[in-house]
Amino acid sequence: MKTCKLFKKKTTLSFEVFPPKSSTPVESIYSTISQLQPLNPDFISVTYGAGGSTNNATIDICSAIKNHHKIESVAHLPCIYQTKERVLEQLEEMKSANIENILALRGDRNPDFEPAGDFHYASDLVSFIKEHSDMNVIGACYPECHPECDSIVDDIKHLKDKVDAGCSQLITQLFFDNSTFYDFREKTAIAGINVPIEAGIMPVTNKKQILRMTTLCHATLPKKFLKIMDKYENDPIAMRDAGIAYAVSQIVDLIANDVDGIHLYTMNNPYIAEKICEAVKSLF
Repeated sequence: MKTCKLFKKKTTLSFEVFPPKSSTPVESIYSTISQLQPLNPDFISVTYGAGGSTNNATIDICSAIKNHHKIESVAHLPCIYQTKERVLEQLEEMKSANIENILALRGDRNPDFEPAGDFHYASDLVSFIKEHSDMNVIGACYPECHPECDSIVDDIKHLKDKVDAGCSQLITQLFFDNSTFYDFREKTAIAGINVPIEAGIMPVTNKKQILRMTTLCHATLPKKFLKIMDKYENDPIAMRDAGIAYAVSQIVDLIANDVDGIHLYTMNNPYIAEKICEAVKSLF
């Protein structure tokens, strides 16, 4: 099923997982997925290798999610280090694996790799996929502006290009202040972007980790959130529970304000996903 069809029926709940590092057996991710399955996500997305690496595990994991666990899967596909020929090969691999959904990304730049030069922007990849396949294409968006963009106005213009190229739905980067999302949603509507937008929610369990991630993506940390991290940073269990509670409060507020869907960045931690889903299951 193309995941864009889900939004016609309900507020969606989806998860993101990532392939294990090369030092970890890939089988570990299948245990994670087995624990996520009872939570009944509408789909699970699987990230790709960092920088210029080629992570063949993404398609294998997506295939297992779709064909074994009977959950719709979304394969991340960054393009800056991809050739057109390699993208065509992956489209065929996905088709053979019964995968119907792609999250089309430019991908992060890595100084250790030289871009292939075939795709400069995510919108180029979106157009190419739509030209050569019947895949449902999802785009990423940034409520607080893409780190490399000069202004939110320019960023939304680029986002409109992606949607016009064929994106049928969007997933946001993580954010911790819902008012930022509501302001972004209003701006996208004014720009004529009328596809569903899922809110990306990151449960925080580790202060250093989240500070690193927010630095990379330029996400703002509200004062009340900073106070939580400062108070519990040396108590892992309390930090975990506080992070879960904060994510739940975000989700409750988002659903009350008619969000199209919630995309939970699970960090491959089924326990956290389970606790959040227990708290909000009656809302979906």
